[in-house]
Amino acid sequence: MKKSTKTSAGLKNKSPEKISTDNLLLFLNLNVLEKYCEKTFHLYAGMLNVKRWSLLGLFVLIATFSNGQDKALAKSTNKPSVTVLNIDSKGLGIDPTQMGNMVRIELEKLDTFEVMDRYDVSYVVEKNKLNISNCYGKICLVEVGTVINSDKMFTGSVELIGETVVATFRLIDVKTATIEKTQVNEYLNLGKELQSMVKISIHQMFGKPVEEPLLAYVTKKNNFESSTNNPNQTSVNLSGPRSGFAYFTGEAAAVLQKPRSEGGYGSFPMMFQFGYQFEVQYLNEGNYQALFEFLPTVSGFNQNVFIPSITIMNGFRNNKHGWEIAFGPTFGLVNKANGYFDESNNWHLESDWTTNHDSTMVNPYRIEKRMDSRGAYELQAGFIIAAGKTFKSGKLNIPVNVYVVPSKDGIRMGASFGFNAKRR
Repeated sequence: MKKSTKTSAGLKNKSPEKISTDNLLLFLNLNVLEKYCEKTFHLYAGMLNVKRWSLLGLFVLIATFSNGQDKALAKSTNKPSVTVLNIDSKGLGIDPTQMGNMVRIELEKLDTFEVMDRYDVSYVVEKNKLNISNCYGKICLVEVGTVINSDKMFTGSVELIGETVVATFRLIDVKTATIEKTQVNEYLNLGKELQSMVKISIHQMFGKPVEEPLLAYVTKKNNFESSTNNPNQTSVNLSGPRSGFAYFTGEAAAVLQKPRSEGGYGSFPMMFQFGYQFEVQYLNEGNYQALFEFLPTVSGFNQNVFIPSITIMNGFRNNKHGWEIAFGPTFGLVNKANGYFDESNNWHLESDWTTNHDSTMVNPYRIEKRMDSRGAYELQAGFIIAAGKTFKSGKLNIPVNVYVVPSKDGIRMGASFGFNAKRR
């Protein structure tokens, strides 16, 4: 009985456990949140007229998809950061800041690095009071990269040495303080193509494809003439001698082979030609250039025949491969005479009738004019179509062309070649 009384007294004297204010607020907030979520869940289930377990599955699916998107986004932006301060430049009329901006643009196009924006670079430099005016070496760049928390630093120089533009670029790893990549290129002195030079160097540095025509334009001195390798020039003179041969068909070939007593030339219908081509190229920014060609020639001198001609052509030439096409009028001096064909289809001069017949007799044959070595020189016009290709040998151009001149007397065709060099 005493024992029982002692126990009751012990329980009675024991004070109840106290609940802290923070725990109480947390309990109340969780209780309110639970009731709010339950009411909201029932509300949307009723509005959408779906079962609660279906809505729960939809919420789980949305949460999973959102989490996957966040992971993919984090993965896509997980690129090493690179910072470009200034790129040293000499003799090119452009300051290091502008050259640095050119490099920064091309690095951003690669989509390989998280390139630090130039305005952010300026802000961080000013905030940390860094002196980057002559910061081009590895030691200085590693120190700056450590302060601004950049993974990589990109540096280099572009300078004019003689008639050659030398571009040198380096990629430095800040953590290891080592030079990861180095790229050195030599270009022609083409001030307007600095951006193209930077693009080529950076693409080659990181194993990206380079446009072969663009590379040829800015590196090969003996490339076909264009506005790229002829800056500040609107046209280029490429005049030079031309020689070749012409082959005649049809009636013209027949007349050439007849003896002179019958109005022919007593020659073979293939004749050598010699002349001089005056050529001017109108340069443009694309793959083609416009041509104007003026070509005086003499044919037949190897067979004691003198046939002078003048050809005027307009055309186009491909800057990549040298292929060209041109067309225009051609004018030549040809011996022509009035005459007629008798019943045996033999050709006679008009004067032969009065010599061999009574003057009172009227010539019954149709009088016409045709090529005849016994006649006087007359101007004969035609239309020429030519095509060919220009080959390069150093500064020497070697054009090779074929042409055709159709006419009612037959087709004249031939080939020619020559040589020339650029004149401005």
